[in-house]
Amino acid sequence: YQAYHSIALVLFGLFRERRAGGGLAGACFLVGTVIFSGTLYAMALGAPRWFGAITPLGGTALIVGWLAFAAAAVRSR
Repeated sequence: YQAYHSIALVLFGLFRERRAGGGLAGACFLVGTVIFSGTLYAMALGAPRWFGAITPLGGTALIVGWLAFAAAAVRSR
């Protein structure tokens, strides 16, 4: 997930270079990747199991990021 959303951040950066708007998508991609992947890495390295309860917040942020990116692309036409 981290690799795919890193690519999404690069593509979003290219999109922002050509068109204005859509800052929410980039923020959601960044925050979602850090929370989602970060909690999974932390649990793999021995963090308490309750970190698993935080992981869906990152996934939700990633979904919101994709929806915001799609909305920004549609609005920019």
